[in-house]
Amino acid sequence: MEPTHEQNKLLIPIAIVLAGGLVASAIYFGSGKPYTGSLTGGTQQAAQDAPGVTSEDHIVGRADASVVVVEYSDTECPFCKTFHNTMRQLMSEYSGQVSWVYRHFPISQLHSKAPHEAEATECAAELGGNTAFWKYLNQVFDTTQSNDSLDPMELPKIAGSIGLDVTAFNSCLSSGKYTDKISKSVEEAVRIGARGTPYSVIIKKNGDQVVINGAEPYATVKAKIDAALK
Repeated sequence: MEPTHEQNKLLIPIAIVLAGGLVASAIYFGSGKPYTGSLTGGTQQAAQDAPGVTSEDHIVGRADASVVVVEYSDTECPFCKTFHNTMRQLMSEYSGQVSWVYRHFPISQLHSKAPHEAEATECAAELGGNTAFWKYLNQVFDTTQSNDSLDPMELPKIAGSIGLDVTAFNSCLSSGKYTDKISKSVEEAVRIGARGTPYSVIIKKNGDQVVINGAEPYATVKAKIDAALK
């Protein structure tokens, strides 16, 4: 069966990123609904494991926690906004057992503002460290209504609201110094099997990994985390 027009619109960003032709036997977008069909033909590559926590990561919790949830996300994706709130709730319930790592996966063909917003979060981290990164990211998700609804003029305002030097923030953001970092994060997401946002991986203490496809409900994610902690 040929993909519908709407499915093709969703597949375009991934086809562009891959540029090598993969067969998507089970592609999940933010809705969590699978699409079965072909991107551009060819043979699907096996997804690789998500890299473990590094000093470059933005993390809530301890790097050596029993379970790490690594999320690849797009700040203008409405499903990412929902999942962000799910993760904030879950993190308040696990005392030191679970950590949360955020990595960038802005799909610019769907959300043209998302890459710039991702760079803004990196500038916040540069100026205020890990704490500022998460404060800034939380504010972005709280402010935007998704799907490119966030006015770019809000980005420095958010920086000021969390106590950052707005002049330094604007200088950082206009420099484009984090463009390459965001691009590499997108490439990493695709390489490990992400076909939409949010895409998350639960990494157990023994290195085993469990995928969270899309904005899975709170109860489902909690059940996966609980199973990983056993």
